[in-house]
Amino acid sequence: MNTDAALLAELHRLRRAVPEMTGAVLAAVDGLLVASDLPTGDPHHVAALSAASLGIAGRFAGLAGHGPVRESVVRGADGYVATYPAGAEAILTAIAGAGADLARLHAEARSAAQRLGALWDAARQPDVATAIPPTTDPTAPLTTRTPMAALPTGLWSETDRWRSPDRR
Repeated sequence: MNTDAALLAELHRLRRAVPEMTGAVLAAVDGLLVASDLPTGDPHHVAALSAASLGIAGRFAGLAGHGPVRESVVRGADGYVATYPAGAEAILTAIAGAGADLARLHAEARSAAQRLGALWDAARQPDVATAIPPTTDPTAPLTTRTPMAALPTGLWSETDRWRSPDRR
C-alpha cells in the first residue's frame, strides 16, 4: 500500500471509530492539503485554516507557559472542529457534530494523529541517494566558461571592472 492510500485509510478508520465525525483532513504544517475524508466543504480551505488554528493555539499555549499544544478545539453551535499535531510536519483536523462524545473523539484522534504523523514523516524523509550529494573530483577541470570576447560589447570597462550596459 502506498503512502497516500495508507493516509486515506487511516482517515477512514478514524471516521468509522467516531460515528459523529463528519470529516477529517490531514494537512502539512504549511497549510497544504495532504489527504482528506471530507464529504462536504473545501478540504483545501480546511487544511489552510487548520495550520493557522494550530499555529495560534501553539502561540497561546507558549504565551501561557503551558508547553507545546496537544490539540485545539473550536465549539460552534452545530458541532466541533478539533485540530491535533500529527508528527513533526502534519496536522489532523477532525470535524464532528454537536452530539459528539469529545472524550472518545480526543482518544481516537490523538492515536490516529500519531499514526498519520509517523506515516507522513516517514514519507518525507529523503532517500539516501538524494540526501548525500555526489562527490566531485577535485582535479577535474571546471565547467566551460564564456570567454570575454563572447560577452556583449560594453559590459567590460577599460578599468577591468564590470559596468551596467546602459552606462558607457
